[in-house]
Amino acid sequence: MQLGLVGLGRMGFNMRERLRAAGHEVVGYDRNAEVSDVASIAELVEKLSGPRVVWIMVPHGDPTRQTVEELSGLLAAGDLVIEGGNSKFTDDQANAALLAENAIKYVDVGVSGGVWGAENGYGLMAGGDAEDVERAMPIFDALRPEGPREEGFAHAGPVGAGHYAKMVHNGIEYGLMQAYAEGFELLAASDVVTDVPATIKAWSRGTVVRSWLLDLLVRALDEDPELAELRGYVQDSGEGRWTIEESINNAVPAPVMTAALFARFASRQDDSPAMKAVAALRNQFGGHAVKKD
Repeated sequence: MQLGLVGLGRMGFNMRERLRAAGHEVVGYDRNAEVSDVASIAELVEKLSGPRVVWIMVPHGDPTRQTVEELSGLLAAGDLVIEGGNSKFTDDQANAALLAENAIKYVDVGVSGGVWGAENGYGLMAGGDAEDVERAMPIFDALRPEGPREEGFAHAGPVGAGHYAKMVHNGIEYGLMQAYAEGFELLAASDVVTDVPATIKAWSRGTVVRSWLLDLLVRALDEDPELAELRGYVQDSGEGRWTIEESINNAVPAPVMTAALFARFASRQDDSPAMKAVAALRNQFGGHAVKKD
């Protein structure tokens, strides 16, 4: 197939390389001229033969909305836009409605795989009409991991379902990462275990906690056994927050994912005002010692 790809950052660049390796023709655009194939989105559209397929891979929010708006004025009836960034699922209906004014089709895709996707393939969750998803299947098949399609790709439902599925995926990811992190800290704090990296590496095969995330932790500990070069400051992309919002909206208890998100918030505080208040209260009612600045 022929594909236009807008956004050649950490994931978009690798996606272009994987698609080209599979024999697809990819015309890529990025604001960074060093990696871009064309000078503008308009030139990208001009180089594609109709009916066109354009994949957007830019940051969620305004950058994605602005790109959809620009494409709505450049593409023609019957063309297809695939939105593969980490957008909130509620944005997809607005994007699809805007493009539908010019009879342009829309599919949203949750993409997982990070910087390793070029080599290992990407997990894909698509939302949209069945015929639009089927039209892009050669692209999806090239991007997903080798093996059965159903183990790396899902048509999750109508427009918005792909990003909803990816949102929940990322919420689960938060919880898994936090569990591994707490296990690492407990091992490191103990006087019983003397080789923490070796212990965690021994979990890599045969145990019930083995996973790709665990493999990545092993890799990080191989490079820095005490993680001494890192600061314990963790951002969040937004999808964890959206997952918790949806758990509230649907009255679904999600204590693990919620705690993992709040742990990230705590990581950004050099000195917690809340814990200062706890210290003050313990001192007031029990005379417990406090540390002064």
